[in-house]
Amino acid sequence: MELLYVAGRLMFSLASTVYQKKLAQHGLHPFYIVAATYLVLGVLAAPLLQMIQFSSLRHDFWLNIWLASLFDVAGWMFLVLSLSKTDLSVFGPLNAYKVVASMLLAALFLHEVPSAQGLSGVLLIIIGSFFLMPAKAATQANRIGGLLRDKGVQARFLSIFLFSVGTVFLKKSVADGVLETMVFWSLIGLPLVLLSNYFFLPNSVAEQIKTTKQHWYSVSLIGAMVFAMQYFTLLLLANMLVAYALALFQLGMVLQVLIGYRLFNEKDIARKLLASLVMMAGSLLVLMN
Repeated sequence: MELLYVAGRLMFSLASTVYQKKLAQHGLHPFYIVAATYLVLGVLAAPLLQMIQFSSLRHDFWLNIWLASLFDVAGWMFLVLSLSKTDLSVFGPLNAYKVVASMLLAALFLHEVPSAQGLSGVLLIIIGSFFLMPAKAATQANRIGGLLRDKGVQARFLSIFLFSVGTVFLKKSVADGVLETMVFWSLIGLPLVLLSNYFFLPNSVAEQIKTTKQHWYSVSLIGAMVFAMQYFTLLLLANMLVAYALALFQLGMVLQVLIGYRLFNEKDIARKLLASLVMMAGSLLVLMN
């Protein structure tokens, strides 16, 4: 069953990422794409409320699910913003930094001291990052500097951090049930993302809605895929398979590089494949620690 959860999560994640990038290329604002996705999530989750025993939910569940929803909504907004500004073949390998973020959070809040193997893995991830961007300057420092100055990369790093924090609360809330967490994660996220769109896109919502009519099928498909992906994620969290899952998720880096080449005609694919393989090795070193 573990492999089924991981495979399902990986498949739906890759597919939803491709469709989100395509929608962004058609002129939909990334924040609006997330709002439309959450609208579909809400429609799918609402009928499931009748299956939930509210009296069995602990008081701390509500705090955890609200915080998880808050950080995840923000994470999704910056994730799709990154997709709209960055090649998929760069976006994918940056997934390796999730394990770096997890290590930093563990050191900060759990006072876990990183081992030599863990630090070696982080070093490999950083080395792999050198190959993601073309060498436009004479030094490797300038190459990594160009990566860090990229707006899409900055948005991706921010989304990774937000998702990493959100996972802490999501893992706590899933103790009250996978279905319960899935339903309220979807429903609580909807007003949060609508409120964000109201503040960040006050003058373009009507235009975005008009554009959406041409892509309603893609929006509905994204919402359904994100729903399935999140459900598989919660099953993995509930079964305490986080490290195991993260290790297998690293395969997604290579797949996203290849998809970027095949579907979006992205360049320098050999260099980016090398980067993804080096960063994947670094991630596995950290996760096997």
